[in-house]
Amino acid sequence: MTQASLIRLSELNNDAQYNLNDTSMYNPVGAAAYGVNGDKIGTVRDALVEPETGRIRYFLVDVGGWFSSKEVLVPVGYGRVDDSGVYFDSLTKDQVKDMSEYRADQAYSSEMMDTDERVLRGNQSQEEYHQRAYQTPDRLQLLEERLVVNKDRFKAGSVQIGKRIETRQETVSVPLQREEVVIERHAVTDGRAVEGAVLGEGHQTMSVDLEAERANISKQAYVTEEVSVGKRAVTETQQVTETVGREVLDVNQTGDVRTTEGTALTDDTTKRNI
Repeated sequence: MTQASLIRLSELNNDAQYNLNDTSMYNPVGAAAYGVNGDKIGTVRDALVEPETGRIRYFLVDVGGWFSSKEVLVPVGYGRVDDSGVYFDSLTKDQVKDMSEYRADQAYSSEMMDTDERVLRGNQSQEEYHQRAYQTPDRLQLLEERLVVNKDRFKAGSVQIGKRIETRQETVSVPLQREEVVIERHAVTDGRAVEGAVLGEGHQTMSVDLEAERANISKQAYVTEEVSVGKRAVTETQQVTETVGREVLDVNQTGDVRTTEGTALTDDTTKRNI
C-alpha cells in the first residue's frame, strides 16, 4: 500500500465524524517511542492510516533521541503499545540510521519503502516481513461516527405592524329639553257683564314661541392604547436523526483456543464481533 492511499491520523482529527479525544480510542500521537533495550529514541509524531477504516499502517517516529533531527516511518507491526508509550523492541540505532528520512512535504515513494523494508527485514523472508510489518499490535484504534450538529442563523420571516380603521355603531343617550304649551282655564263665578261686546266681534289670537334642545354630533380621537414592538429569543428542541457507523472488533479464532472469557472454542473457525 502506497502513501497515496494512506492519510495522516492527525487529518482525521479535523473530520467532525471522528472523535480522537474519546478516551476509549487509542491515539498514539505524542506518545514516547522506545527502541531496542527500552532506550527512549524520541516521540511518535503521527501515523499513516487507511482512510476508510482508520487502521494504522505506519508510525511516524521522531528519532531525536538518537539523531539530532530525523523522522522515519516504522510499520505498525514493529510497535508494541503500552500505557507508557510505543515500544519498537527490535529497532536498532543502525537500522534507523539506514532508514529513509520522511518529510511531510514529500511522498513516501516505493523506493523509500523498499529501502526501509531491506533495512528492517534483515535475514527474514519477504513473506515473514510482511506478516509482521502490517500485523496490528495488541491495542488498535476503533473509530465511530458521532453526530456533530452546528447551528447557523437565517432569516425565518418578518412581521409588519401598521394601523387600519374599523367602524362600529355606537349609541349614546342624550337628555334633551323642549318647551310645551300649558293652557290653564279658570271658571268665572261672579258673572260680570261685558258692555258693548258682541259675540264674534274683535276676534283675538295669542302666539307663543316654543323652544327645544337638539343633539349636535361631532367626533374626537383619543389615545386608547400604545403598542411597543421588540424581539426576544425562544429556545426549542429539535430532534435530528442521521445514520452513523462505528467500527467493531473482528476476532477470528482458529483451532482450539481460549477467549478472554475462558470459554474453549473447538470449532475449526469461529468468527465473532465485539
